[in-house]
Parts: sequence; C-alpha cells; structure tokens
Amino acid sequence: MKYLVHVSRIIVGVLFIISGLIKLNDPTGFSFKLEEYFSEAVLNLPALIPFALAIAVFVVVFEVVLGVALLIGFKPKWTMWSLLLMIVFFTFLTFYSAYFNKVTDCGCFGDALKLTPWESFWKDIVLLFFILILFFNQKHINSLLKPMPAALTVFVSYSLCLFMGYWVLNHLPLKDFRAYKIGTNIQKGMEFPEGAPRSVYEMNFVYKVGGKEQNFGEKDLMSLPAGAEFVRREDKLISQGYVPPIHDFTIELDGQDYTEEMLNAPKVVMLISYDLKKAKPEGLAKLEAFSQKAQKKGYKVIGMSASPIEDIAKFRQENGITFDYYFCDATTLKTIERANPSIVVLHKGTIVDKKHWNDIEDVKL
Repeated sequence: MKYLVHVSRIIVGVLFIISGLIKLNDPTGFSFKLEEYFSEAVLNLPALIPFALAIAVFVVVFEVVLGVALLIGFKPKWTMWSLLLMIVFFTFLTFYSAYFNKVTDCGCFGDALKLTPWESFWKDIVLLFFILILFFNQKHINSLLKPMPAALTVFVSYSLCLFMGYWVLNHLPLKDFRAYKIGTNIQKGMEFPEGAPRSVYEMNFVYKVGGKEQNFGEKDLMSLPAGAEFVRREDKLISQGYVPPIHDFTIELDGQDYTEEMLNAPKVVMLISYDLKKAKPEGLAKLEAFSQKAQKKGYKVIGMSASPIEDIAKFRQENGITFDYYFCDATTLKTIERANPSIVVLHKGTIVDKKHWNDIEDVKL
C-alpha cells in the first residue's frame, strides 16, 4: 500500500502541475472555455460569465499549488480534501459535457493536447481512482520538508504562478500551442489532404404535419404527406473526418470575400478585436498611430472584428480610425490572438509576428 500511495502521489501531483501550468500559460483561453460552460446552453450560469477570467486564474493557480503541496507532503488533510473536491467537480463536469455533448473540448490541457469529452471524463476517472487511494491512506503521506520550508515552498509556488499569470495576461502566452502561432502559413493550415477521410452526417428534416412536428430522413422526402410544412433541417454527426488545423478563417467586407487577396499580399497587418465593446480602450487608442506608421512602410492595414457594423462605424467615427474593419468569426479571432486588441503581421499568408497591444511598439515591420 505504501508503494501504491507513493506512485499515486507522483502521478497526481505531476499531472496537476502540468495541467495547471499549461492552462496558466493561456488563462484567457481557459476563460473562454469557462464561458462556454457557464452559457445558458450548458450549465445555465450566465451570471458567472463576467468573472470567467478571474475564476480561470484562481483555478489554474490552485491546481498547480495543490500539485506542489501533494508532492512535498504539505498539510495532507487539507490537500487531499481539496484534491478530492476538485476532481469530483471536474469529473461531473466532463461527464455532463460528454453525455449531453455540450462542450467538445474540456480545455484540461489547453491547446497543447486536445481531448474528446469522453477522453476527458475517463482521464478524470483515473485521477479520481488515484486520489481516492491517497485520500484513504493519508497516514502514508509524509512531509518531505520541515513545516517552515514546506510552507515557504508552497508560498513561492503560489507567488510564481501569480507572476506568470500576470505576465501572460499583459503580453502573450510563453508558449503558443495554437494553430496560428508565428511561422504558420494560413493557406497551408486550411488545406485538406488528398484522400483524407471526410465527416459523415445524417440529415434529418423536420416538417409540420397536421399541426405536429415529424422527422423525415432523406429517403422519406419523396413521400411527404400532402400539406407538410418544412420547419428545419438537423444534421447529426455520424463519424468525424479530418479537420484542418485552420478552418472558418475568412476576411470579409460588405459581403465580399477578401481572404485570398489578403493572404497573397506581401505585407499585411491585422489589428484584431473580436469584440470592440470588450476591447481595452488604452489599446484601441494606440491603433490609428500604429496604422499610419505601418502604412508608411508599405503595409496594408486592416481591422478584424466580429462586432456589428453599427459598433464598428461608431468606433471609427469617435476615434478617427482610417483603416477598414473586416469581418471574421469571433471564435476564430479569439483563437488567433488572446489580447483584445492585438497585432498580427502577415507575409503572403505566413504569420511573421504577433503582439499584445501592450507591446505594440515592439512589432517588427
């Protein structure tokens, strides 16, 4: 039992530290995942959405600190209760997501390792097994350090995590695991390899017949009852095919697609704000001056946003913005860059530089 406890202690402690640090590298990305969980379609807790970032930072810092505390044997009773409550909650969350197919990626390891809902659930079940072993055998968890050095180690870990969180929130993730990292060619990221399997869907058509909604398959459409009124079409995924690393990337203006034109241009700067109302005013205030600087060096400068046309027009008028804002899906823009606003420099579709608005002066042109 002592041997099993030691093995469980190492596995749980190391996994909690790794998982926490990966998410702490990109707490904004984790907060987007929490917003998805808090939405009305999942847990129906919209009141928590404004606090998603604060909750994300707290959770990931606590996750790392618990891993450190377990490995050094700091306050075993407090550590084990905290670990047990956390893993029970996340096991419930991943089961709920998997069973009801609500959230397709739990975000357990950020963008570094994508897990399906059921993979996330079984990962939590394995962790729960090891944590239960530790919980019922706390007498075998001995401290590796004396009380004062142990407390100091936990405090230093906590302090370093807070500093790391502060740094990446005000700059960029230390390690970019996303599909839009520097050096990525967007066109190649969108390519579909020859022979790659395609997703298979089952189409279901809903018609109103005699005042009641009824489901019909594709084969049933030729024999619809007289007077059937179409309501909607529902597509059910049967098997997932190949999904390119980059998808849903578009650059549109006034209903026209400029994606190919912009990705073939030699010098393009994208000023990204997925939502102008949520963007930092001090960051937005720097954009026009930077735009003028970039244009003098031969760059095509475009804004990228998913904001309504009315919000864009108001923002441009109030701030004397001369560059155009093109439309792109909000989720895609959040994936490209976490800062709002942020700067991305392209050379013929290849990302050559990315910066947080705090570092706009350091953009390489």
